[in-house]
Amino acid sequence: MSALRENNLAALHFKRIDESNEAAVRSVKLKSGQESFIETVDECLQEANEHPEWQPVAIYAGDEVVGFAMYGSFGSNKDTWIDRIMIDEKHQGKGYGRTAMEGLIVRVCEKYGVDTVYVSIIEENNLARRLYESMGFEEMDERDPNGEIILQKKCS
Repeated sequence: MSALRENNLAALHFKRIDESNEAAVRSVKLKSGQESFIETVDECLQEANEHPEWQPVAIYAGDEVVGFAMYGSFGSNKDTWIDRIMIDEKHQGKGYGRTAMEGLIVRVCEKYGVDTVYVSIIEENNLARRLYESMGFEEMDERDPNGEIILQKKCS
């Protein structure tokens, strides 16, 4: 890996969404063909507005918004989800998705004090499945209310 790429990945971080970055976050777009895999940023932000358990964040590389994520913890068991993550089409293939997931896993495990984190994917999203499985997520014999496959990972 080049030194420039390593520096870019090291500079990856999260910020709350506010008036200073909301327009940039709302402009995050997926590659053609990926739109059916996940809700739009607008839909996610609307859901977070209606359900304060969801925590939407901007994903930054240095000073630039490169993606969006949303996580939350629910119920008496504190089931904790990294429910949405998307990297803008211009920034895919640079390692930001994996690095962001690694950071989000640490963030939610520490924030909520849980030992397991969950994600869900639609069956056709093989790229996400391979990424999550390569990071130690394991498929559960269970589907979410939308019929998506649920995967879990133990926090380290």
